[in-house]
Amino acid sequence: MASNQILLFLDYMQKELLLFASLSFLIGAVDDLLFDGLWIFHGLRRQLFVYSRYQRATVESLDPAALERRMAIFVPAWQEAAVIGPMLSRCLGQWTASQYRIYVGCYPNDPETIAAVAAASTGSDKVRLVMCSRGGPTTKADCLNHLWDALCRDEIEEQANFAAIILHDAEDIVHPEALRLFGHLIGKAALVQIPVIPRRAKRSRWVAGHYGDEFAELHGKQMVLREALGASIPSAGVGCAFARDALQKLSARTQGKPFDADSMTEDYELGLHLTGGTSRGIFARLRDRSGQWVATQEFFPDRLEDAIRQKSRWMAGISLSGWDRLGWQNDWRENWMRLRDRKASFAAIVLAIAYIAILLTGLLSLAEMTGSYRPQPVSRFLKILLVLNAGFLLWRLMMKAYFVFSLYGLREAMLSIPRTVVANMINIMAVWRALRQYVGQLAGQPARWEKTSHFYPDAGNVKQLRPRYSPEDRG
Repeated sequence: MASNQILLFLDYMQKELLLFASLSFLIGAVDDLLFDGLWIFHGLRRQLFVYSRYQRATVESLDPAALERRMAIFVPAWQEAAVIGPMLSRCLGQWTASQYRIYVGCYPNDPETIAAVAAASTGSDKVRLVMCSRGGPTTKADCLNHLWDALCRDEIEEQANFAAIILHDAEDIVHPEALRLFGHLIGKAALVQIPVIPRRAKRSRWVAGHYGDEFAELHGKQMVLREALGASIPSAGVGCAFARDALQKLSARTQGKPFDADSMTEDYELGLHLTGGTSRGIFARLRDRSGQWVATQEFFPDRLEDAIRQKSRWMAGISLSGWDRLGWQNDWRENWMRLRDRKASFAAIVLAIAYIAILLTGLLSLAEMTGSYRPQPVSRFLKILLVLNAGFLLWRLMMKAYFVFSLYGLREAMLSIPRTVVANMINIMAVWRALRQYVGQLAGQPARWEKTSHFYPDAGNVKQLRPRYSPEDRG
């Protein structure tokens, strides 16, 4: 008798959880479908009215004078001895015809990274080692502010300003023509962001591989339409160039600290601050003459713990504290994009509820098979919701597979479908950690640089991807 009461309660909970999850999924699906429809319309319009008349340029066809603009590259580094040396060596080897200087921020209690920077920059005047005033880790924004101070001092001493500040991480694989593209566009916008391409990690096809799935769609569709709608462009924190004048104006309003050390996602917020209102941001998708993207590549975390740590920082900074810090605007396009940015945490919670409902469904089915309990029938309304959501899920998986195929090929596109479950589980675990971080921040805990392990390939294994193309890739 008691077991029947328990099963009856679980049956009631299963129906309620299914109803809540189904309604939530339907709202999100309609939002995604509207976004997808606008992206398809945008791609077709450009194909019919632009690219049918004009052949798209390659990065090599841009004005060579762009290479003469002075560029400063900021690379904050905390415990990056394993990757910073190869990264700097690649930059110095690739960017031979450009006017640039790499500012690397290190900490006095990290001698291994300092030694690696010194060894990689021996014989070159292109690398400037900047020591932070305090031992690490502080925050990435704090390290970037030290680099900004060093740049301003150099400009005063040399009586010449830089045109742009480019952000990179210590594990980034740079494109040889990236500085030409930044130099060409930076005079036209406050922020220029190029695509970020996660490299496929054979040893972690599921955990590290899900980053490729997400960024293929994020930088193949979402950022493209975001720019087309005229909304602000968030910075990815790597492969992005800020106009020096725009950063100076922000610095004047923030006591000389343009990077907010209290923010968990200072790069995202900085992009919105600089490209909102009348300012402009450009998401630049351009190829070189060999058909390769001018993009920043890197290996993302390949361990579950590191992926959860990184995703929780993104969720806490963008979905939770970003709501408090950035608020909303008097523009439907801007608010729509911010809402899409911030729904990640809620979506992860809904996913957790849906998975609980699925487990209860399996338990109730087992009870029915053994004859111990007969579940209550599902209502007609809930059946309709489940069918609609199944159709939207199929559409969403097809869209993701399309973008993964355009970048990585058929095998990865097929793997992206089951890899969705892995991504969902990572997001579910990350959201609970993000909530703890957010509550801690509200309680006054200072933000800290949460370290994840990085990997840099051997020099002979560094190459750009040769993606497949589609009409909307030309946007």
